Amino acid sequence: MKLSPEAIIAKPKLTGYLLKLLPQDDKSQYLQQAGFTLENWQDLEKALREQILSLDATPTESDRYGDKYMICGQITGINGQSLDVVTIWMVEHETKITKFITLFPNKS
Repeated sequence: MKLSPEAIIAKPKLTGYLLKLLPQDDKSQYLQQAGFTLENWQDLEKALREQILSLDATPTESDRYGDKYMICGQITGINGQSLDVVTIWMVEHETKITKFITLFPNKS
């Protein structure tokens, strides 16, 4: 199943979490390997839309807010380096709006 290419990818999710150096569960250093930084956060958003949302999504769980999906794939950064990632998305029950939840390295 494909998720909506119009999914909401909140800027604070990218700039305040994924691309920001964190003391715990940091993902910014992994994403920097492909050239994604706070200064070019739009490139990460574009990669998620074009390279990940075009792939098939697998349902994972459902809660009172919506249905969650996982998309595993590769994102190629602005420096040409590819990273294996797992992304989590949610489709809200009431609105049917698709939202980006998180991304982490695919270690499998």
